[in-house]
Amino acid sequence: MNTAEDGLPLPQRYWAILNLAVGLALSVLDSAIANIALPAIAREIHASPADSIWVINAYQLAVVISLLPFASLGDIFGYRRIYIIGLVLFTGAALVSALSQSLFMLTLGRALQGLGAAGMMSVNTALVRFTYPRRHLGRGIAMVSVVVSISSAAGPSVAAAILAVASWPWLFAINVPIGVVAFVMSLRLLPYNPPSDQRFDLVSALQCAAAFALLISAINGVGHHHPAGFVIVELAGALLVGYVLVRRQNALVMPLLPIDLFRRPIFALSVATSICTFVAQGIVFVALPFYFQDVIGRSQVETGLLITPWPVTVAMIAPLAGRLADRYPAGILGAIGLTVLSIGFVLLALLPAAPGDADIVWRIVVCGLGFGFFQSPNNRAIISSAPRERSGGAGAIQSTARLLGQTIGAAMVALVFGYAGPAGGASPTVAILLAALFAAIAAVASLSRLFSFVRRPRPSRKPELALPKAADEGLTVRPPP
Repeated sequence: MNTAEDGLPLPQRYWAILNLAVGLALSVLDSAIANIALPAIAREIHASPADSIWVINAYQLAVVISLLPFASLGDIFGYRRIYIIGLVLFTGAALVSALSQSLFMLTLGRALQGLGAAGMMSVNTALVRFTYPRRHLGRGIAMVSVVVSISSAAGPSVAAAILAVASWPWLFAINVPIGVVAFVMSLRLLPYNPPSDQRFDLVSALQCAAAFALLISAINGVGHHHPAGFVIVELAGALLVGYVLVRRQNALVMPLLPIDLFRRPIFALSVATSICTFVAQGIVFVALPFYFQDVIGRSQVETGLLITPWPVTVAMIAPLAGRLADRYPAGILGAIGLTVLSIGFVLLALLPAAPGDADIVWRIVVCGLGFGFFQSPNNRAIISSAPRERSGGAGAIQSTARLLGQTIGAAMVALVFGYAGPAGGASPTVAILLAALFAAIAAVASLSRLFSFVRRPRPSRKPELALPKAADEGLTVRPPP
């Protein structure tokens, strides 16, 4: 089925976005759904607590290192095809994880699930771009933002609900019937884009995987106080491989690592805004449970309920922000949202010694309001500032920015807890104030997009030299000398 020039017709558009939302929810939820069951998993498969962490790390690492290669495959072979391959791999690997009786098999299953999730994540936003007409793109991006936000925050709650009625293998087995239904739907509903004649660059894919693996390992090593020499070697290796990778990409027409897109100011500043914001979110999502449980003495269930207003508020505000993003610059909308987010973090850090539920909830709502107002416009800016044929690379960079920011945020919490004292003291408050600082930096980066436009050239008197209109927000192309 060929895609219409400007999005899918109704009602196919709604069914397609529902299918994409299901796949994205599965992939995001599974990044955190196993955390709560990790002690029970370790006991049943006779693994040490330290070794069992690989059940989590294998999934996250597989996602990060394969996002850009899958996005490149999507640009070459079509986004619909790569999404379906990722969905099939994710569903099959979920069955492997559910049936695993050893740490090796479970880790392998989780790594394969991560690869499948990366296949879906890498082209999800690109498919949204081909699903919605350009004038309504912000609404489609808003739907994606809602799914990502709610899925990220709801992981522990969903896991607790499943474990209340079933054993831990069902955390993975429940993905199988949902994945099968999503697969059948995707065959008929998803938009089609023609493949290109470009070839997949395997060398760049391997370099990209190595660079991100070393970088993520170094970041985690800093947070968990690994030997300094080992962390330095990992970081140096990441920089060296990254340098070789960038040099290689400069010579390619369609690079696997889309460094050419970073020459567009809107794209580069939107990605920087995203990284800083997700660093802030990553800090708070790790620090708040320690604050609620170790400082003010709330239970795990109460902690989950107190954080719930965040994703609920995002779900309510994101559609409005998406509609506004179709009319107003992302720089302004993002700066407003991130300023509110930073203020919300400061308010959380200034909570009284024995806060009531209402004291906490309204501050969490302020944070959710700010985050929801930022996310949809910023994601729209990232995607719309790239050419349609590069939507896969732009979408993968968007997901990579989110995962990289959250990883850095978690590592920073570990650093703060290591140097500012135990989690039951002032450390969570210090971490939340650090998150407020990153949100403020993100607000400045967002606002700077308003001043990043390239000077508009004078109209050419020669018709053959007239410049095409740029796809970016407010950008034009410099005339040839």
